[in-house]
Amino acid sequence: MTSLINLTSFKEFVKSGSAGGLLLMLFLIISLGIANSPLGSTFENFLAQEIGYHSEHLHLRYPVLLWINDGLMAIFFLLVGLEIKRELVEGELASFKQAILPVFAAIGGMLVPAGFYALVNSGTPTAPGWGIPMATDIAFAIGIISLLGSRVPVAVKLFLTALAIVDDLGAILVIALFYSTELHLEFLLYAGGIMVLLISFNLFGVKKLIFYLLPGALMWYFVHHSGVHATIAGVLTALTLPTTPDDTESPLEKLEHALTKPVNFFIMPLFALANTNIRLEPDMPEALAHPLGLGIVLGLFLGKPIGITLFSWLSLKLGLSSLPAGIRLRHLLGAGMLGGIGFTMSIFIALLSFDDIDLQAEAKFSILVASVLAGFIGFLFLQQLSKKQ
Repeated sequence: MTSLINLTSFKEFVKSGSAGGLLLMLFLIISLGIANSPLGSTFENFLAQEIGYHSEHLHLRYPVLLWINDGLMAIFFLLVGLEIKRELVEGELASFKQAILPVFAAIGGMLVPAGFYALVNSGTPTAPGWGIPMATDIAFAIGIISLLGSRVPVAVKLFLTALAIVDDLGAILVIALFYSTELHLEFLLYAGGIMVLLISFNLFGVKKLIFYLLPGALMWYFVHHSGVHATIAGVLTALTLPTTPDDTESPLEKLEHALTKPVNFFIMPLFALANTNIRLEPDMPEALAHPLGLGIVLGLFLGKPIGITLFSWLSLKLGLSSLPAGIRLRHLLGAGMLGGIGFTMSIFIALLSFDDIDLQAEAKFSILVASVLAGFIGFLFLQQLSKKQ
């Protein structure tokens, strides 16, 4: 009987919104532990090990780290793309009134942190990292707000989810437009041809997922070789999948359900394990006072809640949106604090911003500090808010 109860509790835990965020946190700690142990150099050598196939006409041999950051993360972005499209067709972003509040909030939550960073890093070698504090980590943010349970109104969770989805779309556009390398037109044309094919499948009512996923994998190869970051192929593939505005399970929703657990419980923890391996040095806290560290901490910890709350208030004052029932502007401030958890996406953009390993380590440490502060303060703020009410 006890084992049955334990199994039931475990299943409920796996299904809970907090499970992915908690697992991500666990692997973050494991990664830091490995990096600061005698296994650190061995783990780095493993991540640098090249695997795959290479011939005169086909190059698919890359380091393990690149397979994780460009390959597996393309699946993560595929899931993000599916969520974006579903929300646009039938969810929180389906109508103007529903969408405008989290859209305005997300815009503020991207512009103000980027402005904070740019102000501090203007004219320095770290100026290209302005996109780092723009991102919100969905898994961590939703995971932490889920820990509050019924003490937080459902509308706040929906607001934060919609905001994080719009935020991800913004981050995707930033990566595509500003963090891509030298472009190779012929590969872009090949990728464009596959995109046209996928759109045609949608228009002609093709429902089988295999007709989207196989060409999508080929598009990943061409996008990777084009100079545009390969993860964009995941989003583009997702946007072509058919869906419906009603409760009928569509191909898009089938794939979303199939990918949610592998992404949350394998791909994201693996990304954290591979990319958080920061060797902590005694002088690292001093890096928080450098323009890079200061810009990231100010952007995530202060810029996010200020931008999200200010732009939300602006949309309300302009009469473009209204607050959902049961919540006040201070709830959006709490959600904005949690929006400062930039972990996964911020680290991803940091890796694209700098080639220098020391700058990458400094950026990762700053993101880690800012995200922990944002999550802790946001949790306490919303908890105290629920007690007052």
